[in-house]
Amino acid sequence: MCSSVDAQEFRVHVREWLIAHVPENWREQLRGSSHDEYVQFQQWWLKELRAGGLLAPHWPVEWGGGGRTLEEQVVLYEEMARFPAPRPNIHLVGLHHTFHTLLAAGTEEQRAKHLPAILDGEIWCQGFSEPEAGSDLASLRTRAERDGDVYVVNGQKVWSSYAADAKWCLLLARTDHQVSKTQGITFLLMEMDSPGITVRPIRQATGNQEFSEVFLDNVRIPVENLVGEENQGWQLAQVTLAAERGPGAIEMAERVRAAIDRLIVDTVRRYGDSQRVPTEVKAALSRYWSRAEMLRELCIQMIFASQQTRSTGYESSVIKLVFSELLQDLTHYATELSGPLEHYRAEPMPGEGWDSHNWLLDYIGSYEWTIAGGTNDIQRNLISERILDLPREPRWTA
Repeated sequence: MCSSVDAQEFRVHVREWLIAHVPENWREQLRGSSHDEYVQFQQWWLKELRAGGLLAPHWPVEWGGGGRTLEEQVVLYEEMARFPAPRPNIHLVGLHHTFHTLLAAGTEEQRAKHLPAILDGEIWCQGFSEPEAGSDLASLRTRAERDGDVYVVNGQKVWSSYAADAKWCLLLARTDHQVSKTQGITFLLMEMDSPGITVRPIRQATGNQEFSEVFLDNVRIPVENLVGEENQGWQLAQVTLAAERGPGAIEMAERVRAAIDRLIVDTVRRYGDSQRVPTEVKAALSRYWSRAEMLRELCIQMIFASQQTRSTGYESSVIKLVFSELLQDLTHYATELSGPLEHYRAEPMPGEGWDSHNWLLDYIGSYEWTIAGGTNDIQRNLISERILDLPREPRWTA
């Protein structure tokens, strides 16, 4: 797909840069490290990527980005995944969600204040999901009431990635309770050291704790931190969420393919020779490889179609569904194939989710992806209604 001369030259440049700058055995170095050590590593890696001109390929040059073509962005994410290189995990909300949100509806003052700071390492989190509004985000209950030149906010958020480390938060709060669920929601920028904010990390089954609960008790947010128009936050939130489904989707597809390659190598090593691998195991590995190829093709089609429509559309729901279920099935099968006891004592790798290169930990971490970015049940609803044009309610006939 990426065959232009410029893109191929860029591919060579990226490969050479990765060879020179990615730390050898970086996963082993991080395994068992503390959360603070992981954050320090991520801050260092962000500076490396920025110095190499690879940190924000999708940002315009005038805002300090790479100004890369869509084709070059795909090349970069392919090579990052194939190497494989670390992902700037703790900075993804700032680099993608915040950037696209401010580009779409932020003021010039907001852009000038926050975009350079993000490139300097400012960490952002997202305050969308709530205990009673996860899969049904429009049911959020966090309230923001106007008091002169501030909004006074009360409520609770949950599953906020890196909220304990973040300087700023993309916050959704309800400002009008007399209208429908998707109306009356306002989009605010909240400084995380504001009085009234309590952050409680959530310890996961893997031992990691990058997610947090965030409690808001009379938090005062200046009106100048309003993004877009009051009560129009739902529409802007769709822009924010769509940022997860751009060219970076190809990186996730490539990382799944790399995981299958690793499983094939592990399997051949376990049986001693490729000829000794049972037929049913070969068939299963072939099925996972085919599903990964389909996922990659879906990503490519969506990315280049979005160049024309300026939107990823509801096809992104298909990709999210295919990716998360493939990931869960693959890591489950790999854990069964290798035997969970082989990896039982493995130390977790902070922040790497399913890509720790330990099948048991990756299987546990894969469940996150069936929830994050909208649960798979919600994705099925969107696909049935918006793509297949099925009715919301069954049409019973006599």
